Amino acid sequence: EHFGLNNPTGMNCLLDGTIPPSSGLSSSSALVCCAGLVTLRANGKTLSKVELAEICTKSEHYIGTEGGGMDQSISFLAEEGTAKLIEFSPLRATDVRLPSGATFVIANSCVEMNKAATSHYNIRVMECRLATKLLSKSKGLEWRKMLRLHDVQTKLGVSLEEMLTIVEEVLHPEPYSTEEICKCLGISLEELHSQILSQNMQDVSTFKLHQRAKHVYSEAARVLEFQKICSEAPANALQLLGELMKQSHISCREMYECSCPELDRLVDICLQFGAIGSRLTGAGWGGCTVSMVPTDKLNTFLKNVEKAYYQTDGQRLAVENNSLFATKPGRGALVFVEA
Repeated sequence: EHFGLNNPTGMNCLLDGTIPPSSGLSSSSALVCCAGLVTLRANGKTLSKVELAEICTKSEHYIGTEGGGMDQSISFLAEEGTAKLIEFSPLRATDVRLPSGATFVIANSCVEMNKAATSHYNIRVMECRLATKLLSKSKGLEWRKMLRLHDVQTKLGVSLEEMLTIVEEVLHPEPYSTEEICKCLGISLEELHSQILSQNMQDVSTFKLHQRAKHVYSEAARVLEFQKICSEAPANALQLLGELMKQSHISCREMYECSCPELDRLVDICLQFGAIGSRLTGAGWGGCTVSMVPTDKLNTFLKNVEKAYYQTDGQRLAVENNSLFATKPGRGALVFVEA
């Protein structure tokens, strides 16, 4: 569609991978990005990494997953030895040098979460969209055109901290019914269902707008604070970063409600055995945690977490080999060609 190809080149593909599926480690995005790169190569076409990331994001929207573009972006824009701050509108990536002395460890809760087969994820996207519209309306903005919470902040020209104050002023913590949303926006129930709610949201009757908006703005503030600490590298950088990770998980659990008992237990175990910070990663409702662990305590940490979480459960023990590992930033997607 992008190149106007009427007769694209056919392919026979053999697929293999090491990313556990439904684990919050972007296995589906990795597959889409790989497919995009291979299709480009087979058809003798080229695109920039940014263009390819944006097309792959649209491809996932096409099958009904209302995701952002972060997974696809890092799949192409990643570089060895540095983390990246991903920003949108326009898409760009900035190097973030992680402090020495700590290693990031991935631990799989072994609870699978399939975004394409469940509604949790898409409901959160819709709650954020509805919060965007109510916040916009309250501030006299063109709310019908506003889709993302970031748009409200941009239009108002205020800080994330100021947006959090506005959320407290405008949105109440109790769930909103569809009738109350219609009253706030001055529209009919029919218009809400036909113009705003997506097809798979038609049966949802209540939405938590205050909690979702509060999580999004506070999480964005934590991301920028994380980058600032990495840049300034104070003596207590690891402790400060660890605290941000802990706050992030609490917000994911209590405000965005995308954790699960197994993830919460795994985070607690990781903190108990020496992680400076730990939080869920990916969409949530299952999948993995990421923990920041002092490098000199890494081996002891891995043994203790393995014993406390995996060896106490036969099902987890069966997949333990691929479930707990140290990691570091690597390169993005590549095509290997014969010399």
